[in-house]
Amino acid sequence: MTEQYKVLILGYGEMGHAMEYLLKGRCQMQIWEKFPQDGFQSAVLEDAAPDADIVLFCLPINPHREIAEKIKPLLKNDCISLSIAKGLDDAGQTAAQIFADVFSSNQYALLYGPMISEEIRAGRYSFAQLGSKNSDLIKNIGALFQNTTLYIEPSRDITGISWSVILKNVYAMVFGMADELKLGDNLRGYLSIAALHELDDIVQKMGGEIGTPYNLAGLGDLITTATSEDSHHHELGRLLAREETEGIQGEGIHTLKMVTKYRLFNTEDYPLFQTIHEIVKNPRNVADRIREHLRQVYT
Repeated sequence: MTEQYKVLILGYGEMGHAMEYLLKGRCQMQIWEKFPQDGFQSAVLEDAAPDADIVLFCLPINPHREIAEKIKPLLKNDCISLSIAKGLDDAGQTAAQIFADVFSSNQYALLYGPMISEEIRAGRYSFAQLGSKNSDLIKNIGALFQNTTLYIEPSRDITGISWSVILKNVYAMVFGMADELKLGDNLRGYLSIAALHELDDIVQKMGGEIGTPYNLAGLGDLITTATSEDSHHHELGRLLAREETEGIQGEGIHTLKMVTKYRLFNTEDYPLFQTIHEIVKNPRNVADRIREHLRQVYT
């Protein structure tokens, strides 16, 4: 029975609300929010953390290390830390790298895949890979979400699913550009293949397994993010195609900055990634830039 689980949700934004919807009535739940809105009573972190069996990080990536370090001395030895953050922090680290540094044990996991919060809260299906090397942890998290509309499959390739879900936000933007410019469904087919080939190569260079991007955290989340009109990164692509730079921010934009700042890999080895990066830096004549990319690839 999952009612015995005590779950602490960190963050009450879009995904915090979505996780509350999924888990309500299934466990003992507390929610902590650093900046609570009027009418919401946040849990006290110092009181809630020691009692938690599972801590769900529904936070942006940047506060992860600060909060993880703050609660680590408070947590039970077998407490599970679970993150859904799909980005790189200001040190260029993934949530998995932060958790490995802070918690040092294998009592953590990542939950990545097509999980649009609005659809979760509307009772629609969602899907994710649960990244962990701990079989007991996988079993416990699986039990927590069993018989909800979130369907989970395990993956031991933590590095692979982390980089798949992070980099897909970069590639999703070019789909928005193509849709805004009405470049057609055929181009969308090319972009899908080109993005996945590059993703697979980058994931392997970062230490992940071959083929990991062709699963839920990569292909599944890419299709969702790249084609949904409600997707933030699809909309960013549309804005860039219109040469509108105001409000151009998001995980994909930040990922581009961190990849170049820390030279995480050579972007020039990946023509589509490099084209997106150049457009983000200077969003001018976007249709011509895409055409030039195609000319270079096919000559």
